[in-house]
Amino acid sequence: MKENSELRAAARTQLRGIWLPAVGMLLVYGIIISLSGLLLIGPLILSGPFTLGFMAYYLKIARSEKAKLENLFDGFKQFGSSFLLWLLECIFLILWTCLLIIPGIIKCFSYSMAFYILKDNPEIGALEAITQSRKMMNGYKGKLFGLYMSFIGWALLCCLSLGIGFLWLVPYVSLSLANFYEDLKQNQ
Repeated sequence: MKENSELRAAARTQLRGIWLPAVGMLLVYGIIISLSGLLLIGPLILSGPFTLGFMAYYLKIARSEKAKLENLFDGFKQFGSSFLLWLLECIFLILWTCLLIIPGIIKCFSYSMAFYILKDNPEIGALEAITQSRKMMNGYKGKLFGLYMSFIGWALLCCLSLGIGFLWLVPYVSLSLANFYEDLKQNQ
C-alpha cells in the first residue's frame, strides 16, 4: 500500500485547479444538511443519500473522472440503501460506543469504507456494505488512523482561522480518504 504521505500528495495534485469547485461543493453540502436540520427528521432522512453523493464526488476526482456539483445528489439514486446504511452505521456506532469509547472508535474505522463500497456496488444492501467494509479494513484501521492524525496540525491551524480553513481542509481530507479507498481496493 501507498504511504499516507503519498495519498496526501496525490490529493493535493488532484485538487490542483479544482479547489474552488471542491470548496463550493462543500458549502452546498453544508448548507443543505444545515437547512435539513430545520425539519425535525430532515437530517435523519437526507444524511445517507447526501453522504453517498459527497463521497461519490471525491471518488470521481480520485479516479481522474470529471466531478460535478450534481454528483452530490447521486446518493438519491440509491436512496433506500444509502439511508439504511447511514442509519445502521449510526445505530451500530452508538451501541459500540455505549460499551466503551475505544470500541466505538475502532468500529468507526471498520465501517469507514461502507459508503464507497455501496457506491461501487449499488446492487448490494447496506448491511453487506458494512460487512465488506469490516473485512476490507481488517489490518488497515491503524493506517487509516495515521492518515487522520496526519491532518491534526492542519485542523489546529483551521481553528486559528476561525474555521474558515476547514473549507480547504475538508476537500483535502476527503480526497485523501477516497485515494485510501482506491489504494486499499487495488491491494485486496
